[in-house]
Amino acid sequence: MRKVLLSILLTSSVLAWAGDVIVSSPDGQLQVTVSLQNGRAFYAASLQGQEFLHPSALGLKTSIADFTKGLTLINSEVQPVEEHYTMRGTKASSADYNANQLTLDFQNKDSMRFSIVFQVSTNDIAFRYDIPRQKYQGKDYKRALIRSEVSSFNFPDGTTTFISPQIGPETGWEQTKPSYEEWYSADAPMDTPSPYGHGYIFPALFHLPNAWALVSETGVGSNYCGSHLSDYQAGMGYTVAYPDRGENNGFGSDFAGIPLPGSTPWRTITVGNTLRPIVETTISYDLVKPLYEPSTEYQAGRYTWSWLIWQDNSINYDDQVKFIDLASAMGFEYCLVDNWWDTQIGRDRIAELSKYAQSKGVHLLLWYNSNGFANDAPQGPRDCMNTAIAREREMKWMQSIGIKGIKVDFFGGDKQETMRLYEDILSDANRYGLQVVFHGCTIPRGWERMYPNYVASEAVLASENVFFNEQAAIRQPFDLTLHPFCRNTTASMDWGGIIMNKYMSKDNKSRHTRKTTDIFELASGIIMQTSVQCVAMQPNNLEELPQFEKDFLRQLPTTWDETRFIDGYPGKYIILARRHGDRWHIAGLNALKEPLTLTLDISTFGLEQPQLYIDNKKGEPMLTTVKADKKGMVKVTIQPNGGLIIQ
Repeated sequence: MRKVLLSILLTSSVLAWAGDVIVSSPDGQLQVTVSLQNGRAFYAASLQGQEFLHPSALGLKTSIADFTKGLTLINSEVQPVEEHYTMRGTKASSADYNANQLTLDFQNKDSMRFSIVFQVSTNDIAFRYDIPRQKYQGKDYKRALIRSEVSSFNFPDGTTTFISPQIGPETGWEQTKPSYEEWYSADAPMDTPSPYGHGYIFPALFHLPNAWALVSETGVGSNYCGSHLSDYQAGMGYTVAYPDRGENNGFGSDFAGIPLPGSTPWRTITVGNTLRPIVETTISYDLVKPLYEPSTEYQAGRYTWSWLIWQDNSINYDDQVKFIDLASAMGFEYCLVDNWWDTQIGRDRIAELSKYAQSKGVHLLLWYNSNGFANDAPQGPRDCMNTAIAREREMKWMQSIGIKGIKVDFFGGDKQETMRLYEDILSDANRYGLQVVFHGCTIPRGWERMYPNYVASEAVLASENVFFNEQAAIRQPFDLTLHPFCRNTTASMDWGGIIMNKYMSKDNKSRHTRKTTDIFELASGIIMQTSVQCVAMQPNNLEELPQFEKDFLRQLPTTWDETRFIDGYPGKYIILARRHGDRWHIAGLNALKEPLTLTLDISTFGLEQPQLYIDNKKGEPMLTTVKADKKGMVKVTIQPNGGLIIQ
């Protein structure tokens, strides 16, 4: 391949040099150009002829060879990729993935070989590295350690960020971090240093001068470590970074090991001139396959959860009966019994509680500590999920008493050793018909499709912080209008509660208030995507809430066949439409300090005289009807920290 001058490489637009290799999306709008410069590989990208990614580095260092320099291209091939698939529990129940795949075969100065594979679809770029089994100086290499990557994302000057910092190991409460629970920036400059010196987590949202881009990864299970982004470096951008050595209490490697032939996970970039491709992308799932068959037909639904407001003292038999009765009265499928149930209720009485719940048409979900080694979190049950023998005993018992799912908390970071634990828990749980939610954890990376009993992960500064911290309550509208564009667009998110109490207290009269309106909370049940959704009602809400709010929650879907972005801006407001069956639900949230007036086109949603849930000027909930004009347009005003539902 023809060498490109470094000065051009760092500053030019994407050009088709004579030796470059180019691959485009099937519609021709998205283009990736791969070049060699002084034996180093780079890629750049444009959308509709406009550059959005300056030349960015490619390559990795392994135990068998350095694949970052001295490279020669020996072959390239382009072929189409087409797939239709169905799945449960995400923003869409089916997808058609059409891409062009470019495979580039390289060798280094020692004739050691590897490949870079790009797949380019409408608005999505994905790439990974493949290493074949090979011989060098008489040795047959059947395995490799992947020590680091130089893979980078070099966005244009003027790009701003919506990103969350990675925090160091052995930090936070009882040394439980990193757990993907830090604040996000809002249109911050790229050169803003990470406050903890560890870069930034996936997914990462970027506002380019003329476009939007979302960077993440998918396909990480026991096969690899989880990755994140480095701090920004001028002229280079952000690079892929591996886990800190101190994660998982220092146990396990801070790099990855693979058999040969083998591959790395996919790095993904979703790009659009608007935010619609960002919100609607399915790239996290397009690139992975199911790893096993479901052992049963897993049921989506809603659950009650005493712990959010009533906290640890509520983990007793009598209080859990109250939340089971609440779930039954609301027609919810589940009740989550949180930490300390093993000592505060006991296993025999949990069996009784499960039998009682089933008599009321409800099934229990149980909380577990992941292992007890990665951090100092004291909550029990402990040491039930960290070994195959312990899991087998525990899950067999749960199946025998009718438990339908587990919430496993407090993991140790992103090392391959920890990723193996996630996968082992999921695989074992599937044998016993258990769905799984993770908390205090990493982000999921294609897991809804890879593991059919996986539901969602927290991996976000979630609702419990609204209880703990008034500042988090103040930030809740910002968070829930940001995550549809980043965290929740790449994977299911267990935010942990449509909060209906006015005050963050059991008596609903003390401590700090919730800062959002009732309609905001109801609408968040549509905006936040997870197939098993927490409705954090309290028993007192049965008497306090207006009937139409309770009726809405009783019929709230948690699975979606289609999702459409209508309008919004990260951290300011969001309007989404989601379809369940043949019925569309439009929801909106406003995080601004002033009312937001919008004219929405609802002509394509088949809504005839739809119901409108909205707040009045005092922030009080209202249910009325709305009629579109002849063009299908409706004008609505969403109050500050308020919401909107049209269905």
